[in-house]
This record gives sequence, C-alpha cells and structure tokens, in this order.
Amino acid sequence: MVTRRKFLGRLAIGAALTATWRPSSRSMALAADAKPLFQISLAEWSLHRSIFGGKVKHLDFAKVAKQEFGLDGVEYVNQFFKDKAKDAKYLAEMNQRCADLGVKSLLIMIDGEGKLGDADEAKRRQAVENHHKWAEAAKTLGCHSIRVNAASDGTYEEQLGRAADGLRSLSEFAAKLQLNVIVENHGGLSSNGKWLAGVMKKVDLPNCGTLPDFGNFHDYDRYLGVTETMPFAKAVSAKSHDFDEQGNETKTDYLKMMKIVVEAGYHGYVGIEYEGRKLEEMDGIRATLKLLERVRMQLGKA
Repeated sequence: MVTRRKFLGRLAIGAALTATWRPSSRSMALAADAKPLFQISLAEWSLHRSIFGGKVKHLDFAKVAKQEFGLDGVEYVNQFFKDKAKDAKYLAEMNQRCADLGVKSLLIMIDGEGKLGDADEAKRRQAVENHHKWAEAAKTLGCHSIRVNAASDGTYEEQLGRAADGLRSLSEFAAKLQLNVIVENHGGLSSNGKWLAGVMKKVDLPNCGTLPDFGNFHDYDRYLGVTETMPFAKAVSAKSHDFDEQGNETKTDYLKMMKIVVEAGYHGYVGIEYEGRKLEEMDGIRATLKLLERVRMQLGKA
C-alpha cells in the first residue's frame, strides 16, 4: 500500500540519490513524519453478510481489518454484539485483541434502540436511556463516538425539534464520558442535509456532530448533503457499491466527494462501508481501499 507518507519519503530519497543537492536531516525527517491527508478505517457493516453467515466472527473483526487490509481503525456495529453492551469480560476481550494488533476502536454504530426524536416524549426519553449502555461500552472500548440515528415523526419543524431534544439529552450524558454523539444521514429527514445541519445547530453542543455518508441521501444531492453536514463531522463514511473498469465507484465521484471532505478541514478517519453485491465483501473492501488511496494521492498532489 503506497500511502502519501511513503510517497513523500520516496521522493526525498530519490532526490538525495540523483541530485547534487542533499536535503538536510531535518528536512528528510519532516518528510518522513508527514501525516496522510486523511486516514482510512473499516466499518464492520462492510462484512455484515460474512458475520451474519458465520464466516467471520465479531471478535475477529479487528484482526480482519489489520491482517487483510492493513487498517488500524475499526468502526463497530452494535447488531453484531447486541447482548454484550454490559458484558465486561467480552468488552475486555475486544480491547485485548485490538491492543495485540495495534488497532484503534473508533466508534459504535447503534441501531434498534428506539427513536431519539419520537413524537411521544416518554418513548423519546426511553430511547435516550436505551443508548446509555452503548455509550458506556464505547467509553470502555476507547471509542471517540457513538453513531446514532435521528429518526422522528411529524412535520419538518416538529421533527427537527424532537430530534434535537433527544440528541441534546443523549449528548449531555455522553459528555460526562468525554464521548461524541454523531448522526448519520440514514433515512427519513436525516437524509436531507439542510435538515440535519439544522438539527446540529439547534442542539448546539460541541460533542454532538455528524457522520456524513456518501450514500443514504436517496433523492437528495449527495454532494450538497455532504457539504452541508461536513462542518459538524466527527467521522466520515465512504459508502461504496459498484466499480467500473477503472476502479471508480459508479454512484459517487470519490475525487469530488473527498475534495469536499478535505476542504472542510477534515483529516481524520474515513470509514470504508462496502454494501455492494457484485463483488464478494473482501474484494469490495479492497476495491474501496484502493480507490481511497488513489484519491488521497491525487488530492495530495493538488
């Protein structure tokens, strides 16, 4: 894997061998220490068929990410360890496996715990409480965030207010754990970039943000949606489905999309989330990784 860091290092070495000018040890050190434009992680949903089918175990997810793809950041999905949120022994095993491999646990994607913007206030409060155990589990695992949904009911404005109310309550709890609560565009009005940005502004808490997903915008312009939600982003999801003969994703212009991400000032982890069916999951992940590395190189030269 040729990262931007390795590329810069090779340029420095090549210059030293072919030119009469030799760079100082300090300049070479700076080139060697240059950080990549963005980092790449693996979202566990990329392997959902393999995990549900018993081909890959949840506890082996970190090993797959590191040994198969050379990635050091993982993003969990709560569906794959649904009954383990309060299992201290199980969480300790997850931590140990990551530590042994040098892999970072970045976040937990949470589904199935109720609507944080439910029109019924009692149900909304219950949904918030249902997420507490996952926030505590994320803290135990060393994650920086929990990814939640902003599902709601009612008019545009009613849903904005209700989602903001639930998210604010959960974010206040998460703040005590030094944890972020981040929302993905994941159906309903959350797939409307303007609406989701409005929710963020209404919550107005530093630990409440977004996880822009390249897909999941449906009829909404995906480039506009990512542009609108990037100011609040604390993670990014590189959704992929199919690829053409040149290795480009057929639904999303990755160069255009990642330029939006980088120009927003984001240089953190971009999570691979392969959802296609034409390629096997492992091959789809590799194709997405290769594309992200190529785009990172192109943007690094710009």
